[in-house]
Amino acid sequence: MFQLNIQKNSKTTLFNTTKIWDLLIIGGGPAGLNAALYAQRKGLLVGLITKEIGGQLHNTTSVENYLGFEYIEGASLSQSFHKHVKSLDIPILVDHLVTNLEKNKEEIFELTLDNNKSLKAKTVLFATGASPRKLGIEGEDTFASKGVSYCTTCDAPFFKGKHVIVAGGGNSAAEAVLDLSVWASKITVVHRSQWRADQILLDKLNELDHVTVRLNTNLVSVGGKEKMESVIIFDKMTQENEAIKAEGLFVEIGIIPNTGLLVNKITMNQQKEIIVDESLMTSMPGLFAAGDVTTNRHKQIIIAASDGAKAALSIQTYLRNQTKGEIK
Repeated sequence: MFQLNIQKNSKTTLFNTTKIWDLLIIGGGPAGLNAALYAQRKGLLVGLITKEIGGQLHNTTSVENYLGFEYIEGASLSQSFHKHVKSLDIPILVDHLVTNLEKNKEEIFELTLDNNKSLKAKTVLFATGASPRKLGIEGEDTFASKGVSYCTTCDAPFFKGKHVIVAGGGNSAAEAVLDLSVWASKITVVHRSQWRADQILLDKLNELDHVTVRLNTNLVSVGGKEKMESVIIFDKMTQENEAIKAEGLFVEIGIIPNTGLLVNKITMNQQKEIIVDESLMTSMPGLFAAGDVTTNRHKQIIIAASDGAKAALSIQTYLRNQTKGEIK
């Protein structure tokens, strides 16, 4: 097995060679890290390229739904993942982005980095994650993880007995209200236009007596001291601002998959999420995708990590079939 110093400032790494990798992973979140672990344990020559380790874990204050941890901070979970991967001497290139990906005539992937260096691989796993779509209002970033959340499944239990605001009018917003309804004492939905959620979801919301819906209303700002304490809304009908006291704001207006590098190269849905088959391979043979960049509806840490493992095992099978049982 190869040995390698993978410290950030290391000068001598496999990334400085012209070797053709079995697998290069783009993305250092749960999907990418777990894929690297599984691929290395299967004997593949694997490397990981990422701007930073952890991905969206760094936007998650507390995690209480990851098996094996009753409670852990997002950053600590990220460090735990990273430590495990480092213990296996897996080459990691940090603080770099892949700026181009092509497949040459020899069916080898060529990756161009932001420092103009080029890497080659037999397979690639795209695991760059997604970013929550933000409102872009005053105080949103200030109170992120201090009342403002983008994940109901992750954070709903923290708002037991409290008043929360849900921003959005689609299915994700309606589902967020249903998730929160067993925890929050009061829920106010704020949406700039009319509901776009499925009627079956709206029928369920209508059965809840602690939900108030404010349509044709914009969120203007989030306020508070150390934590969020209120929001300002603008009612389009009355043309007036109004302050609402609340301890939480769940922004449910969608996510933005980080798939720009692959637009017009592979098959995606309307939301620019990558469509994969049951083995997590994309429409381009040898190019796999895992985690929040795919059409997988449930964007959860444990599901992304599971995707990474599944992708690595599928990649091993793919390479074995490509080389008639011998992975070089």
